Amino acid sequence: MNLERIIHELNFKAVRSSGAGGQHVNKVSSKIELIFDLQNSSELTDDEKILLTKNLQSKLTKENVLLLQCDESRSQHKNKEIVIKRFLELIKNGLKVPKKRKATKPTKSSVEKRIEKKKNIALKKVLRQKPKF
Repeated sequence: MNLERIIHELNFKAVRSSGAGGQHVNKVSSKIELIFDLQNSSELTDDEKILLTKNLQSKLTKENVLLLQCDESRSQHKNKEIVIKRFLELIKNGLKVPKKRKATKPTKSSVEKRIEKKKNIALKKVLRQKPKF
């Protein structure tokens, strides 16, 4: 997977932003929306697309389009840099395959400690009861 080529597949849209900027904010489109069509990407393999679709399910639209936006800065260029960094981080994390969990048994000593602890607690509760004559 070549990240530079994937960046060329991104679409950007500049939108008017709320937030800092005073009167200037009403005249300038500084908010950036990043649009990435996951299914029609030519740089990702089919396996990578399936993995990303599964891992980024909550961030994708119904058409498997990833939408990210940034309006942190007053500068359009700075916002574009920030949103590209976020996108690349999201793709890298989405492509990570989690390790398979190996089933393990508890150690003999931990089982014995647990049983001993249960016996002590049961004994403590028995001693709290009223004596039977």
